[in-house]
Amino acid sequence: MKETNFLYICSSALCSNFDATVNIIIMASSFAPPKLADFILTERLGSGTYATVYKAYRKGDNREVVAVKVVGKKTLNKVSMENLLTEIEILKTVRHPHIVQLNDFQWDSENIYLILEWCSGGDLSRFIHSRRLLPERVARLFLQQIACALQYLHNHNISHLDLKPQNILLSGSVLKLADFGFASYMSPWDEQSALRGSPLYMAPEMVCRRQYDSRVDLWSVGVILYETLFGRAPFASRSYAELEEKIRSDKPIELPAGARVSRNCRDLLLRLLDRDPDTRLTFTQFFSHPWVDLEHMPNAESLGKAKDLVLKAVQKDQEGDRSAALSLYCSALEHFVPQCKPLLQVSQYVSRAEELKALVSADNNLCFEQFKSTRDILRGNTANFTRCTS
Repeated sequence: MKETNFLYICSSALCSNFDATVNIIIMASSFAPPKLADFILTERLGSGTYATVYKAYRKGDNREVVAVKVVGKKTLNKVSMENLLTEIEILKTVRHPHIVQLNDFQWDSENIYLILEWCSGGDLSRFIHSRRLLPERVARLFLQQIACALQYLHNHNISHLDLKPQNILLSGSVLKLADFGFASYMSPWDEQSALRGSPLYMAPEMVCRRQYDSRVDLWSVGVILYETLFGRAPFASRSYAELEEKIRSDKPIELPAGARVSRNCRDLLLRLLDRDPDTRLTFTQFFSHPWVDLEHMPNAESLGKAKDLVLKAVQKDQEGDRSAALSLYCSALEHFVPQCKPLLQVSQYVSRAEELKALVSADNNLCFEQFKSTRDILRGNTANFTRCTS
């Protein structure tokens, strides 16, 4: 009897373990990456309601790394299918250094696959959380790249409608807008009412389910900038109800107590986070705002512009036209310094511009008053240059 019970217990345990093993195998197989003819899908990077993104390698000798967005056909309803088709259509046409590129798309009986450019640095949310908050000069470099991408989209009547740090990827120090699942073609005068995006980054007019237009993207940019500077979104909440109450409130947005940001940065933040879309900063005002300063955004052309201005400055300096030389030196530094490259020549130009500033001031105080703004630029750039080269 005891032996029979022992055998029964052992057999029950074995069966139980077998069932558990089978369940684990079934669960593991359900989470296994799907098979794709030209790619080997490996690490799972993230997932949402309709899609899962994997890191993948192209089969063959070059082993190109890509990201593959896998969308299960069974999960798609009519609206999500339309969104996916719009996403593919938009990504097929846009080509910009600060927008993730769609290399290809494929499908089989179960899934639709978007083959996307690989960004090795993760997303901006992870970057912010790893550093808690970013210095203003770094936040500005990041915002310039976001603004550059938005300017391109705006010129093509495209609104992203889901801007948030999780949808901004890093490839080295280059930012790229990603996840166009809610994007839409919208002319400046077009309006919509469908709820799109993530609540923490939604504009008040969208949360309140009013008609909205492309300016909702500017509110989202304001929330992202706030988060990069202060480590949290302006409406960080413990529940959606609390979040909605804060967004619906008429209370003006305030910066955290003791916030140390420049006057232009503060101005941009508060004008982006204006609850009233009719008085909120326009796209034109945003792109031309002095803190955004797209004209001096670091890019492949910046060094060329700086060198041309320096040559003109040296020529004016040799001709004895100190005022013109000072202005040209300062303009050159506006292009040089944002590159944050330790070039010895830049230090030389800073020193010479400082000398000219003193000489112009001594020569003609009235004349020097014309260069007050240039003097401020020089002072700021000198400080930036010191930080960049230290």
